[in-house]
Amino acid sequence: MTTLFVHHPCFLDHATPIGHPERPDRMRALEQAFEDERFQNLVRIQAPMGDRDKLMFGHPEAYVDALAAAAPSDGLIQIDADTVMSPGSWEAALRAVGGACMAVDDVVLKTAKNAFCAMRPPGHHAEIDRAMGFCLFNTVAIAARHAQKAWDMERVAIIDFDVHHGNGTQDIFYQDASVFYGSTHQMPLFPGSGAGNETGVGNVANAPLRPYDDGAVFMDAMETVILPQLEAFAPDLVLVSAGFDAHHQDPLAQINLTEADFIWITQKLMDVADRHCDGRLVSVLEGGYDLDGLAKSATAHVETLMTG
Repeated sequence: MTTLFVHHPCFLDHATPIGHPERPDRMRALEQAFEDERFQNLVRIQAPMGDRDKLMFGHPEAYVDALAAAAPSDGLIQIDADTVMSPGSWEAALRAVGGACMAVDDVVLKTAKNAFCAMRPPGHHAEIDRAMGFCLFNTVAIAARHAQKAWDMERVAIIDFDVHHGNGTQDIFYQDASVFYGSTHQMPLFPGSGAGNETGVGNVANAPLRPYDDGAVFMDAMETVILPQLEAFAPDLVLVSAGFDAHHQDPLAQINLTEADFIWITQKLMDVADRHCDGRLVSVLEGGYDLDGLAKSATAHVETLMTG
């Protein structure tokens, strides 16, 4: 089986202000990087539009309606201090949700072993009823609920190695033992959540990193906190919030990971998926704001998915 690469041209149309780190150039950098011949065997599929009903897997209807009404026909509108919508944002957000859910379907149906969704806007900061941190809808959370509702999966795991804590994902599943959420992230840093004592109903594992920690500390956090609990959870599906802003080149944080560290954690998560859920793994892009660091990290991640 092959690795699925989910993308769509509309992800370029989610416009942000000049100087904003979450910018269309992120997609251009990935598109160029994945033109390399190493990726000629990727199965490339355009993300479909997500159903409006699926948005309510993670958010209340009133929130969905409010964002739909806020979507501008021209110009930019500010949702919060660093989250904006443009005329292309609504389609991009719905195709991000549709692409992630389609990737779940494909790995369950075995048309692909695993998948990487190269999409924006990111999602893991979107709380139950609040857009923030560049995020409108919590794509990975919606994909987890889709897996449960469409495929009767009892236990879905979300592993988040973005440098910022996925407060939204934790918020959505904090009282839900059927979803395991494990995160490494820099603290102190936006959004301020993710302390080690935030454990939900025993389904949340946070392993904060300190500024300037390197790959050795990251691996230790994964091996002593996150991976043992993931193993014990025995997931039916592994979802990954794949943020690459813990790369040492990233301008928004101070963690010093390299491509080798992303290769290592990708292989570790694939190993868990192989042991517990027939290799089913779907990775969804979150952060990563240095274009070179993003391209190098994402290609290392996907090449591992393809060959592992």
